[in-house]
Amino acid sequence: MKGKVAVMSQPGSLTLREYDLPDPGPGAVLTEIIRTNVCGSELHIWKGHHPTKKSGVMGHEAIGRIAKLGAGVTSDFAGNPVQVGDRIVAAYYLTCRKCPPCQQGQFHLCENAYKYWSKEAEEAPHFHGTFASHYYIHPDQYFYKVPDNVPDAAAASANCALSQVYFGLEKANLRYGETVVIQGAGGLGLNACAVAKELGATVIVIDALEGRLRHAKDFGADYTINMNEYDTTERRAEVVRSLTGGIGANVGMELTGVTVAFNEGIHLVRAGGRYVSIGNISPGQMTSFDPGLMTRKSIQVIPVVRYDPWYLNKSLKFLERNINKYPFADMLDAEFSFDQIADAMDQSAKRKVTRASIVVGK
Repeated sequence: MKGKVAVMSQPGSLTLREYDLPDPGPGAVLTEIIRTNVCGSELHIWKGHHPTKKSGVMGHEAIGRIAKLGAGVTSDFAGNPVQVGDRIVAAYYLTCRKCPPCQQGQFHLCENAYKYWSKEAEEAPHFHGTFASHYYIHPDQYFYKVPDNVPDAAAASANCALSQVYFGLEKANLRYGETVVIQGAGGLGLNACAVAKELGATVIVIDALEGRLRHAKDFGADYTINMNEYDTTERRAEVVRSLTGGIGANVGMELTGVTVAFNEGIHLVRAGGRYVSIGNISPGQMTSFDPGLMTRKSIQVIPVVRYDPWYLNKSLKFLERNINKYPFADMLDAEFSFDQIADAMDQSAKRKVTRASIVVGK
C-alpha cells in the first residue's frame, strides 16, 4: 500500500508524492493522519525564515489513528493500553535521553529532537511530517492515547499549541490571583488564555484583529486590547497598568512571532515580573531592545522552545476536564482538504484564518 506526502521543494512551493507505507520497527508506530493543523512555526518555514529547514516534509501538529504497531508496543507513554484503531497524538520531536540537555533533565532541549523531521521525503520511512496521509512515530517519541470525550478538532492542537503554552506558563510559575498579559490571540494565545484562567489568573490579551479578540473572550480572557485602538507601545502599556493597579502584569507572554512584540513585552510587565518568549523562533530576525529597562525592572526573561514531552499528556487531561468549558473544537476556524495545503498556508500567512486545519482521514 502507498501513502501520500506533501513535500516542500522550496519555501512557498509544495508537491504531492507517493511512497510505500513502511512497517514500523520495534517500539515504533505508524499512524493514519486524521487531521493536521497549520501552526505558526510552519509559516516561518513556508516564508523561508527557518534557520535550517528549507525543504522536505512539513507538518507536526496533528491527531492520528494507529494503523500498525511495532514489536513491543502495547501502551502509550503513560501506560495506557493501545491497539490498532486508537486515536493518539505524539510529541513532534524525539527525546533521546542521552545528549547533554537530556542528561540534565531538559528533555525539551534534546539535541536530537529533529533527527528525522529534518530528513528529505526520499529517505525511509518517508512519512517524517504530518502533512501526509500517514505519520511514522519513532521509538524515542512520546505518544499518548486521546481521551474518548475529546473530539479530533480539539486534540489536533494538543501536541504543539496547548502543550507549549502550558509548559511556558508553568516555567513562569504563574500563581493563583496573578495577572498575565498575552500578546497574540492566535492558536497559542487562545490556548494560553484557557490554561491561565484555569490556573486562577486574570487574563489580558492584545491583538490587532477584533475577531480574534472576541474569540479570546470565549477562552477566558478578562480584558482585551485592540492594537488599532491603542496604537503605540506606550498606550498599550498604559492600559495594562490601568487594569493592574498601576503596576503592570505579573507575567507576559509573547506568542505572536513578531519581533517587535518582544521589545514591547517588558513595558507591559511589572517590576520583578516574568516574561515568556515563545512565538519568535527564527534566528536573524532582529528588533531593537532596551536592556537597561529590563535590568532596572528586574524582569526575568524566559525563552521557551518545545516542551518536556509529558506535558502532552497533561494537555490531554486538561482537555478532558475542560472540553465543555471552552470552545476548543471551534479554534480551528477553517478546514482544507489534503490537496489544498498550500492554500491553507497562504491564507494563514495572510492572517485570513486563525487556525487552519487539513482534514485527511476519519
